[in-house]
Amino acid sequence: MPQWYLYMVRCRTGTLYTGIAIDVSRRLEEHRKNGRKGAKYLRGRGPLELVLKSLIGSRGLALMVEDRIKKLPKSRKEQLVEHSRNCEINWGR
Repeated sequence: MPQWYLYMVRCRTGTLYTGIAIDVSRRLEEHRKNGRKGAKYLRGRGPLELVLKSLIGSRGLALMVEDRIKKLPKSRKEQLVEHSRNCEINWGR
């Protein structure tokens, strides 16, 4: 069973984009190429910086965590980014 990651990308404008992927490096390259496979939101907002990458586990759990994070205010997302630099985040695995 593939392992899913949650990732956050900081745009040139300072906004944070949250997504999930099995291969975060590949997904980030898709976003950076501004092609059809990348997220529309990220087009033209580069350069993009990966600021958080965390192993979640199953796709279902990754989708739930992603949804919850997307609903957080930016200040709380920034706290998650800062916390992830200091230690691994446990998402309830």
